[in-house]
Amino acid sequence: MGNSSPVQGDADAHEQEHEHPTNCDCESCGDPRSMDFLDRYLTVWIFGAMAVGVGLGFVAPSVTGPIRDLHLVEIGLILMMYPPLAKADYSRLPTVFRNWRVLGLSLVQNWLIGPTLMFGLAVVFFSGLVPGLPARPEFFLGLVFIGMARCIAMVLVWNELAEGSTEYVTGLVAFNSLFQILTYGVYVWFFGLFLPPLLGMEQLVAGIEAFDVTPMQVFQAIVIFLGVPFAGGFLTRYVGTRVKSEAWYDDRFVPTIDPITLVALLFTVVVMFATQGESIVASPASVLLIAVPLTIYFVVMFLVSFGMGKGIGADYSTTTAIGFTAASNNFELAIAVAVAVFGVGSGVAFTTVVGPLIEVPVLLALVNVALYFQRRLDWGGHPATNRAPSASEAGLRED
Repeated sequence: MGNSSPVQGDADAHEQEHEHPTNCDCESCGDPRSMDFLDRYLTVWIFGAMAVGVGLGFVAPSVTGPIRDLHLVEIGLILMMYPPLAKADYSRLPTVFRNWRVLGLSLVQNWLIGPTLMFGLAVVFFSGLVPGLPARPEFFLGLVFIGMARCIAMVLVWNELAEGSTEYVTGLVAFNSLFQILTYGVYVWFFGLFLPPLLGMEQLVAGIEAFDVTPMQVFQAIVIFLGVPFAGGFLTRYVGTRVKSEAWYDDRFVPTIDPITLVALLFTVVVMFATQGESIVASPASVLLIAVPLTIYFVVMFLVSFGMGKGIGADYSTTTAIGFTAASNNFELAIAVAVAVFGVGSGVAFTTVVGPLIEVPVLLALVNVALYFQRRLDWGGHPATNRAPSASEAGLRED
């Protein structure tokens, strides 16, 4: 992130830039000495922020009220997403939306593979069918709420850190958000209420007749967590490139706002974990139990989706955007709906809150996995850049 990889330049320059030995120590190849202080110790900062947040919530649980009243989590998420969206070259989005192979793949990953995998993990761990694992209906429904809420917020940060295509991840998030507005309530009903009794697991939905999840609830969450930073990023680029120039915008303005992403990420982690610090400390065994299926989900979704992206001939930046888009979830939506339906003190709401506790370290680890694949796999001469390819350097094979 930041100044560790170029954003602009022609295809030949990028190809030459990455034709370096395996152990090359130049700045563009990721020599840790060339990274700024915040980037270099990012893992340490995030785990530290998690510890501070949990500790703060446990020692001073009263902070939960001001955090919620002032909407600090929402503010942090919006600030965190603004720099990646301000970097995106929106003139390239038509190329993204014309790429039906990538869009179709994303639909399959997000609306077929992802929900089915999460439902399967919820059944294995919390249905009571597996010896030694008692039925936990509240945890089962919590995973369903998470699994049906597709990517929207933090995926932009993980993609940015892994040097994925900003344009592709922006396009895919917007594309899947449209489906989410229409389908989230239907998916939650199908996997949470309809399917369990059909498979002989009536105990998981005993006493629940319906989920009151409306398209408006989903739409409001998407407007807040995607629409606001998207509008800010788009207007910033539009005004900046016309008042100054594209060169000034990319070379001067973008590096100036770049640190906001990580600072806002750390702030968001602190306040998010502070709201649940008391519950996390009080129920560490439950946290660990929920963590297992979530970790499996993130890792499997990323590796499968990354492999599918490379399988259709996408370049590294596009493949990375595909992988993180499929592996990430909209926890903000899942938490909001779980609280609205079951209450803030319910086990369902607790499960959805544990989600980001597990997502942050696991997806951060997968960022390093993606960068390892960038160095080790053969990308067929495609430029390793975090922008959408032009028509002449399309990242997909036509066959």
